[in-house]
Amino acid sequence: MAFFFLILGIGLQVLHWRALRRILPPKWSPWLAAALVLIHVPLLTYVVLRLTGASSMEMGYALRPLARGGLYFVALSTFNLLLLSLEALLWRIRKHRGRDLDHDRRAFLQKGAIVSLGVLGLLTAKGYREGHGEPEVRRKELFFPDLPPAFDGLRIAHLSDLHSGPLVRRDQLRLWRAMAEREHPDLLLITGDLVDALPEEVEPIIQAFRDFPASMGRFAILGNHDYFTDPRPLWAGMEGIGFTFLENRHQVLSRGADQLVIFGLQDPMARNGRFRGLRFGPGPMPQDTALLMPRDGWRLALVHRPSNWNLALEAGARLTLSGHTHGGQINLVPGVSSAYIQGRFTRGIYHEGPHQMNVSAGLGMVGLPVRLASPPEFSLLTLRRGGTQQSQ
Repeated sequence: MAFFFLILGIGLQVLHWRALRRILPPKWSPWLAAALVLIHVPLLTYVVLRLTGASSMEMGYALRPLARGGLYFVALSTFNLLLLSLEALLWRIRKHRGRDLDHDRRAFLQKGAIVSLGVLGLLTAKGYREGHGEPEVRRKELFFPDLPPAFDGLRIAHLSDLHSGPLVRRDQLRLWRAMAEREHPDLLLITGDLVDALPEEVEPIIQAFRDFPASMGRFAILGNHDYFTDPRPLWAGMEGIGFTFLENRHQVLSRGADQLVIFGLQDPMARNGRFRGLRFGPGPMPQDTALLMPRDGWRLALVHRPSNWNLALEAGARLTLSGHTHGGQINLVPGVSSAYIQGRFTRGIYHEGPHQMNVSAGLGMVGLPVRLASPPEFSLLTLRRGGTQQSQ
């Protein structure tokens, strides 16, 4: 994986160099290669350290601001490369004759670069407003014929992918808490990626969600980003404000004689051991988790990745809550989610026979501080006993 990203980074750098040579004045050409190396090296070093992990991560976090700047440059220049490729095709179609083609082509591409920068600026402004705006509240009624009668009408606030860190401000976290609290849920459930990368980034979440009122409890699991370093501060901090973590564990909720079993499956990232050489768990263990649960309890599962729905079903889940995809986060083609590269479950409600899964597009952002055609959201799910599926 690290080798793949290294080759990809070098390839992008070569393409950027070739494209910029066509646009910038010739006297700048000798400096281009050195400038691109200075921009890309911190980013590539950070990515390789993050993927191979280990003892050098302190150096990686020191490079983080430079790496983020390099990522923004790569995003900008990759977008321009796509537009320049289109413009180069248009130039060939024009088939100029009897003129200084090199000069005309350079001027044409320079104008095209200015246009593409303008388009990118508009998209960035729109994406920034969307990513930092008020989240959508997706209200859904989910019907299950076998739902225990006492839990008919149970209200669940499902939050995911908060990504507390450099791209998510404290006031956003406070807004998310206030919006979720206004819905008066019985359960508050968070399906992972609390932080962007560092354990200390959980502190704003602790401050924002302290004393959250949910009569049936507050539960969470960790996502892949939460395992980039030691997750134990996250467990300790969130449990200190009343959350229960369900990492291959379950909790029985009772109303009268009826029971609902809520359980979580640990993210596969827990077992990879790439970061600091530590493993913080075995990863998802559906069969072992199911063995400890009451046989007659109606089961609700928390899994970070929707691709692990099959494991939740293996453990007997009737309803599964997931996140991870961000709904694609940046969707440039109308009606097409870039989250499809992660699988067919991108956002919304999915059915597998009598079983259902809700995939949240999440609240935070990763990599770039924008969301396009994928606004932040959280779900307010109301469980109903019955056989008719309705939504709002």
